[in-house]
Amino acid sequence: MAGEENLEKLLVLLQPSLLLGDFVFCTSANLKYGDFAEWKPIASYREEEGLTLVLDRQAADDAGLAYDSVFNCITLMVHSSLDSVGLTAAVSGKLAAHGISANIIAGFYHDHVFVPRNKAQLALRLLTEI
Repeated sequence: MAGEENLEKLLVLLQPSLLLGDFVFCTSANLKYGDFAEWKPIASYREEEGLTLVLDRQAADDAGLAYDSVFNCITLMVHSSLDSVGLTAAVSGKLAAHGISANIIAGFYHDHVFVPRNKAQLALRLLTEI
């Protein structure tokens, strides 16, 4: 099933939902895919500098992995197409206008917006207003 591409429809159908849990971004030049699989990372990405893992904060603490910030995740429940244009800009622009950083990861069905834990409720309210 193809996702929605029309920006106006995407914004009407956004349905932001705050996931339970605190998440952190960890990285190491020595990590490779499969490392820390037992900690069930919700995302990973290979960069030239190393592998980034997005983990539950407790899992990162248990593994002794360093991180800089703690985030909550807001999932945009609309099924957006990977070919849609403008959704990321609209979401990050709304949050940026209120001083909220947005680290956005696109999945096949949904976009996931990681925002600072202490601003998650405000971010959820702002995205609901779009």
